[in-house]
Amino acid sequence: EVQLVESGGGLVQPGGSLRLSCAASGFMFSRSSMQWVRQAPGKGLEWVSSIDNFSGRTYYADSVKGRFTISRDNTKNTLYLQLNSLKTEDTAVYYCATVSSRGQGTQVPVSS
Repeated sequence: EVQLVESGGGLVQPGGSLRLSCAASGFMFSRSSMQWVRQAPGKGLEWVSSIDNFSGRTYYADSVKGRFTISRDNTKNTLYLQLNSLKTEDTAVYYCATVSSRGQGTQVPVSS
């Protein structure tokens, strides 16, 4: 059974930083491309970032490019998302996901 468990969310002020983690199990993590998506209050899911399985190549939505960094540790089956220079519009529930599964999410409220 695929399990994705996010952590690291919490209230942060504009301009602040957070690091989200996603512990993965139940599938071959090292062979899977992974992504982060988010859902702001009252809005649909928005793709944030992806990282390839073998090449480690990364991709970002224009809205987060230069501020967020996705990474992975295949020895720990863990996906990360470093969030810097946070804005109020980054407020959302952040989910890690495979092509077919998504975790329960971690909330990131950005407010002063």
